[in-house]
Amino acid sequence: MPLTFNSPPIPEGHYLDIGEIAGAAQRVHYHDSGEGEGEVVIFLHGAGGGASGYSNFKGNFPVFAEAGYRCIVPDLLGYGLSSKTATPTEYHLDFFIAGVKALVDQLGLKQVTLLGNSLGGAVALGYALKHPEDVKRLILMAPGGVEEFDTYMAMPGIANMFAVYQSGKTGAEAMRSVMERQLWDSSLLTDEIINERAPIALTQTPASRQRLYVPNMTTELAQLQCPVFGFWGVNDQFNPVSGAMKLMDNCPQARIVLVNRCGHWVQVEHREMFNRACIDFLRNG
Repeated sequence: MPLTFNSPPIPEGHYLDIGEIAGAAQRVHYHDSGEGEGEVVIFLHGAGGGASGYSNFKGNFPVFAEAGYRCIVPDLLGYGLSSKTATPTEYHLDFFIAGVKALVDQLGLKQVTLLGNSLGGAVALGYALKHPEDVKRLILMAPGGVEEFDTYMAMPGIANMFAVYQSGKTGAEAMRSVMERQLWDSSLLTDEIINERAPIALTQTPASRQRLYVPNMTTELAQLQCPVFGFWGVNDQFNPVSGAMKLMDNCPQARIVLVNRCGHWVQVEHREMFNRACIDFLRNG
């Protein structure tokens, strides 16, 4: 789907044509901060209306770049300013992984750290299982892909999200109705965040508002060859905090931080702690 903004609601970075995936030519939009310096950290955002790498991680990746890391912050296919094609009608995990893999290969990146939240966490896990040679470390925030579909659908935040999608609400009203459950402290849901995401949501295809086909990878976690550092908000209404123990019980090398008074966005609600802990892990983990 062509973009229809007079002026994009988020800053534009770089665009990279990555070839054909799922029967259509694809283009990835990404920010590159600390370009050419240090180890590479790729930030993978979650799903939802209007999601983008910049909106999810604007309070984080500049700090990582200042600490000496090269930060690649893409919009997953179907989101942000990346391609939004009519196909696939259903988004599968392998579709998102293929987009990230093409970006990694075309940029010539080696031994990257994948940092992912929610859907982005599932993409990070799936990528590390499928392409272990590319991945040095994982940093995960309430990742998907460690529960069955029905478990996620029973979560109050996801149930509310689909109810909003089906209600006919659009624009900023719909965005706020969905996103206020992402945070324990809803006062952090600023007009700036809503105004970044609502226009992008209008460009997304129906596939982004339907079921995401993400398998339960719990039994495969033992195959991970890299260290895993994770965070989970105990007040998360989207991904159940019980997933933290799935990671601890099954990943060969894992440390998980549980954060109280925190919903689905650890990197937003506890930004300074998150940034400090991640940089310490990158340097010493």
